[in-house]
Amino acid sequence: MTRTPDAEWPALARRLADELERSGKLSDPAWRAAVCAVPRHELVPSYFQQDSAGVWTRSDTRTDEGRREWLEKIYSNSVLITALREDTQPPRVLSSSTQPGLMTRMLQALDVHDGQTVLEIGTGTGYNAALLCHRLGSAGVYSVDVEPDLTETARERLRHLGFTPTLVAGDGAAGLPAHAPFDRIIATCAVPEIPWTWVEQVPVGGAILTDLKIAHNAGSLVRLTHTTPSRAEGRFDPTYAAFMGLRPQQGEPGRAPALADRDATSVEHHVTKVDPQTPWNSMIVWFLAAFDLGPDIAIGFTGRADTGQPPDVSVSTPDGSWARIGMDTTDSGGHQVTQGGPRRLWQIVETANDLWNQLDRPGWERFGLTVTPGDQTVWLDRPDSQHRWPVKH
Repeated sequence: MTRTPDAEWPALARRLADELERSGKLSDPAWRAAVCAVPRHELVPSYFQQDSAGVWTRSDTRTDEGRREWLEKIYSNSVLITALREDTQPPRVLSSSTQPGLMTRMLQALDVHDGQTVLEIGTGTGYNAALLCHRLGSAGVYSVDVEPDLTETARERLRHLGFTPTLVAGDGAAGLPAHAPFDRIIATCAVPEIPWTWVEQVPVGGAILTDLKIAHNAGSLVRLTHTTPSRAEGRFDPTYAAFMGLRPQQGEPGRAPALADRDATSVEHHVTKVDPQTPWNSMIVWFLAAFDLGPDIAIGFTGRADTGQPPDVSVSTPDGSWARIGMDTTDSGGHQVTQGGPRRLWQIVETANDLWNQLDRPGWERFGLTVTPGDQTVWLDRPDSQHRWPVKH
């Protein structure tokens, strides 16, 4: 006889908690209890997968094999795509259920205590809200999401599980002023800068945890403490993380860079020693480069699809500047760069790489962020460091 999810999921949830403990992503007994107690499959009854050709399919639970595959995936440390805008080509991702290991890392870093209130920016499936409700009780949990349908679905599923947090459909950048103040704000989305409205909605001593992305791929988790009425400050998490961008209106994925035609004048060629895949493999170098490249950076792979050779890396910005970096290694051990337009984009990346080496290759934990009503500044090691970078948008 086929076993039902109700019979199988508790063991799978405990296995997931064990896996997160072994990998260093879960150490607090209270959050372990939440992972073991919350049935994630009730909140993620289906998900989408994309094949190598870019085709999306929904998980299928009509067969025993399909149900087993679905349940195993739900209780794995996997990010799950849960909502698509399917009237576009290609379909665009609207929502996902974050990796449980990233959730538990963030929840532990949030440092909540009994009796505190938490605002979550980005309700999604409601799984993170359920973990918070298990830890703090429903009365202490608030959540906002730009998608009304997702919010209402999460509300119904959470109620079925006995959780009744306050859920609101709206622009997460505004927070929830009608329910403020909150002891903590946790944003399961990326923002190009910290909304001052969030700082205003936590008291002095309160904390905000979010993913700061000053450009595509450029940034990571940062935890801020509201230190004075006009200041919030804190450090980046030691481990890189990435979320979908905060969206101001429903149905629309994150803003894409507004690119111009490539400027074909003043084209230059040179050989670089810097890894062409720096935007994906050297996250801190890319972060440092982004301060000069600007927020609207487009990155990707291009060319040679039918040759069997590795594609080139492409970088471009709205002013018409562009660079194309070959993945093949030259005889001298470098990579061929072709770039044009008013700025030399790859040279900016090379300069950032040199700076990172000069600074003794700092990890994320050495970087911090100061936020005031008028400006936001990233710094190295301490707020008064000589190495400071303004967050400009």
